[in-house]
Amino acid sequence: MLNRRADKLELIRIAEAVALEKSIDKELIIGSMENGIAKAAKSKFGSENDIVVNINRDNGNIEIYRKLIISENPENPNIEISLEEAGSIDENNRQKNIGDEVLQTLPSFDFGRIAAQTAKQVISFNVREAERERQFQDFVDKKDTILSGIVKRLEFGNVIVDLGKAEGIIQKNEMIPRENIKAGDRVKAYCLDVRREQRGQQIFLSRAHPKFMEKLFTLEVPEIYDGLIEIISSARDPGSRAKICVKAKDNSLDPVGACVGMRGSRVQAVVNELQGEKIDIVNWSEDLALVAANALSPAEILRVNVDNNQKKIDVILTDENLSKAIGRRGQNVRLATKLLNHEINILTDQEDSERRQMEFKEKTDNFVKNLELDETLGQLLVAEGFSSIEDIKDSNIENLSKIEGIEEETAKELIERANEFYQKDQEEISKRIKDLGLDNNLVELPGLTPGMLMTLGEQKILTLNDFADLASDELTGTYDVVNGEKIKIKGYLEDFALTKQEADNLIMTARNTLFDSNQKTFDYVLFLSTSVDYTLFLSTVRMSKNTEYFFNLVGIE
Repeated sequence: MLNRRADKLELIRIAEAVALEKSIDKELIIGSMENGIAKAAKSKFGSENDIVVNINRDNGNIEIYRKLIISENPENPNIEISLEEAGSIDENNRQKNIGDEVLQTLPSFDFGRIAAQTAKQVISFNVREAERERQFQDFVDKKDTILSGIVKRLEFGNVIVDLGKAEGIIQKNEMIPRENIKAGDRVKAYCLDVRREQRGQQIFLSRAHPKFMEKLFTLEVPEIYDGLIEIISSARDPGSRAKICVKAKDNSLDPVGACVGMRGSRVQAVVNELQGEKIDIVNWSEDLALVAANALSPAEILRVNVDNNQKKIDVILTDENLSKAIGRRGQNVRLATKLLNHEINILTDQEDSERRQMEFKEKTDNFVKNLELDETLGQLLVAEGFSSIEDIKDSNIENLSKIEGIEEETAKELIERANEFYQKDQEEISKRIKDLGLDNNLVELPGLTPGMLMTLGEQKILTLNDFADLASDELTGTYDVVNGEKIKIKGYLEDFALTKQEADNLIMTARNTLFDSNQKTFDYVLFLSTSVDYTLFLSTVRMSKNTEYFFNLVGIE
């Protein structure tokens, strides 16, 4: 036991030295020592005892106490004490009441080997945890920044980087392909994430992320750092090619020229860090068609058609420029798609003409067949911008009469036929929805049209639970990378031009509806369970809504 003054002072000095070395608060070290001694004392006096240890911060004196509860009729002497006995320990305790805590001084003891080892383990564990927390707090604010360090070692293709106070990891898939990195090299990397792990914080770094290129431009271009130029978006094919879209907040400033620098010095510095990656710098414009044309450079574009609702861009060009726009293995158009966050369709002038002719014919045939019109009138309606029967239904006699060749009587007849077809179509859709077996809760969900419901039913999404389990990408569609190639995954409701925000709102509405319904049922069932016998409780639950949810909750079959 530490019973000599020199030993006691040495204890304080050790705590100060460890705190200084580990950059940890001295109080935490001493607190860990108190916990360690308390645990060792429990092995001496019994684990039932609530041991409290206090180390004097000035002289190092160690005081050991047992915490007891004042009880009228003490049954366990290790945790309870009578008021009379408490008063005999300290006169001040006589003023306390039943249920209050008192501290009983315990005698000093000699640490055995096991007790000392226990104390050491507790102290070491607490110190390690404190060090990890300190390191986490040091680096959590450095997320989304560039960190620099020395390569410590390579493990199974992953690179371990010494960042000074901690280690970071660049996983194999976050490296630039074919990049030769050796132990001892100094590297820069983008801090993707800082997470708490069982073995301490984990710092994930990346050299392949588009943000790494953006941060490098921020370092090299003062105008970006000062906020005069904004980086709108970026896309990378690591080690090969990249695109970055920039916008100047002042019209007098050339954002592309500023990023390139004198004789290309600024962009070349970024290229060198990215191991020779070719970088296309695109000037942002409110005209998305112009940005798309610039993003597909060096191809010369004839026309660009933008559909913001469905986030699609049709790019029309000549046969000679087709390969340039697509790029090697589709690289150019793939990067442009990521840059603009729009699906880009590359078409030749002939393909575009054929597609428009086909669309024109399909719309004409729709009017001719369903509204019983002659082909000439159908073509006239399509030429005037009517693409669906619903467009005609929502129009009025005055607007239709303005079209050359359509009289007022004809316009009235067109609207009547459109209304009749629409009503009949809706009835058929309603019947189809019923035949598919869609749950009423899903049918009544705000925001879902009959067409959407029918599409969901055909995909076997029949209940509100089924719909609430979906992600927005499953509704709107998304992209996946398979064997290095970007693959389009069609969404269930993609044909309805649903935005991601609208999809999110629909799903959250479904989840909130389920939660409210389940909560009400839960409250009702909970009331029943506390008011009636078990048999009546079960029979009532089985008659209530959402029984599946609650049976799963309580494990009832």
